[in-house]
Amino acid sequence: MDYVSALVPPVVMAVFFIGVVRVIVKTQGGAAKAKEDAAVDAALSRTEGARQAPAGTDA
Repeated sequence: MDYVSALVPPVVMAVFFIGVVRVIVKTQGGAAKAKEDAAVDAALSRTEGARQAPAGTDA
């Protein structure tokens, strides 16, 4: 019976990990994808603008 108690924790963790991966995969895309993409694009353009603004003012 020692082998059963040794195998239970890895099996439980594997099942939990598979469940987490399935949730992540299922939540990709969908109705909120365009909204999330727009938020990321806005954040990237703000950081790019902040990086380029000091370089443009020194010239």
